[in-house]
Amino acid sequence: MLKLDFHPSGRHFLQIPGPSPVPDRILRAMSLPTIDHRGPEFGALGREILEKIKRVFKTQGPVIIYPASGTGAWEAALSNVLSPGDRVLMYETGQFATLWEKMARRLQLEPEFIGLPGYESWRHGVQADMIEARLKEDSGHEIKAVCVVHNETSTGVTSDIAAVRRAIDAAAHPALFIVDTISGLASADYRHDDWGVDVTVSGSQKGLMLPPGISFNAVSDKAIEASRHNRMPKSFWAWDEILEANQNGYWPYTPSTNLLYGLKESLDMLLGEGLENVLARHQRWAAGVRKAVEAWGLEIQCQDPAVYSPVLTGVVMPEGIDADEVRKIIYERFDLSLGTGLGKAKGKMFRIGHLGDCNDLTLIATLGGCEAGMKLAGVPLKGSGVTAALDYFASNPLKVAS
Repeated sequence: MLKLDFHPSGRHFLQIPGPSPVPDRILRAMSLPTIDHRGPEFGALGREILEKIKRVFKTQGPVIIYPASGTGAWEAALSNVLSPGDRVLMYETGQFATLWEKMARRLQLEPEFIGLPGYESWRHGVQADMIEARLKEDSGHEIKAVCVVHNETSTGVTSDIAAVRRAIDAAAHPALFIVDTISGLASADYRHDDWGVDVTVSGSQKGLMLPPGISFNAVSDKAIEASRHNRMPKSFWAWDEILEANQNGYWPYTPSTNLLYGLKESLDMLLGEGLENVLARHQRWAAGVRKAVEAWGLEIQCQDPAVYSPVLTGVVMPEGIDADEVRKIIYERFDLSLGTGLGKAKGKMFRIGHLGDCNDLTLIATLGGCEAGMKLAGVPLKGSGVTAALDYFASNPLKVAS
């Protein structure tokens, strides 16, 4: 049994797909003294953050920031544009799509959950043609919103959001388009405006490299108009008062001041590096990790190479081997945390996060811990994933765009 006060030497390897490691630069920014959230200094900070965050979402519209987890931003998205009894079309891609559907029911919405049969939905991305077909059947336009997860953290699948937008348009359907990119933002390509998304939901603890505690709704004009007429009870989540206060860089309640210091630093880091460079390094890391899994002779949870996630890779264990037991050995022997299998994937796979404050050597060490731990657990491996990843990274240097 692990002692709670045990702190082994060296840095812990936090390679779950979020919360991701927080860079020292952001930790230092968050350690600044708390200031008056009604004073002029804070107003200047708020205005700067609210403008810069738009560039990460790739939107010209407002981005609403909550002192809450991503789950709070889910509730904000649904409660601002929908009314009790509204029908919502949701697509099953994994555990987080499932939890979002559960929330919709608790908010007295009527979600219709579609997807591929059984476990297949957890191994593939959103099938846009299924959404198009269902919307075409809805001639009375009873479906008020389409909700999908961009990067499904539980499975390592990044769905084609632009294809879903084309499907909604092809069906000539007026439904609002709501997307969860909690784990995708600042790690996988995401374009709120270009893809015609009405509400984008995200959080602080993934690609933004912050601790948990801030979440976001990026909103379109269509979504704001819907919020003026919906009948869902809300107070804390209501957009109108927040948008009004945000005009001067403030919030209608006490915001998470020191996390906002960290957010400013995160935005400066991401925009300073250049978003295209940030996305390119995530794609490269993901490719190197997949080379390792392939060399081990193991299966990747995502079955469609076209939608492999740049954020995480799900590694499926052979039949008869409990992935959680393998994770336990890796954690106890090498001080390395990996993501567990969730929901339908529990015990079947573990997840390697490769996002945010990371580099080639971080991942080589992570893969070394995985490889050694799997050997100790008796997992039959075909070859060395560490060597395969080293070879990939050495022969595929990151090309930095100017």
